[in-house]
Amino acid sequence: MSEAGEVWRLLQEDGLVGEIVIEEADFPWLSGRFEATPAFAAWRPLFDRELALLEAEDWDQWEPVIDQICGNLLLAAPTGPVAEFLLHIDGDQAWFRWTNEPFE
Repeated sequence: MSEAGEVWRLLQEDGLVGEIVIEEADFPWLSGRFEATPAFAAWRPLFDRELALLEAEDWDQWEPVIDQICGNLLLAAPTGPVAEFLLHIDGDQAWFRWTNEPFE
């Protein structure tokens, strides 16, 4: 279980993309303030597209975008990387769910 104030890290192969400071836990979702590093600039357009497709409920186009995000980035809890996650970022806010078991 996660608590307010915990810091989760969004990583790519060569380093830190950003950190999420947990503000709220509403199972199964966690949300908080997203603190981007300069490396996030390369990912921002993909996250913006993911969010637009999510809001439009365009699942056929959304799925490949979220697969690209989750297939190339790693989400790490304070205790270490998680197996699977679903992450949305809008400006300086992020919300996500995660599991230590692969999604079906």
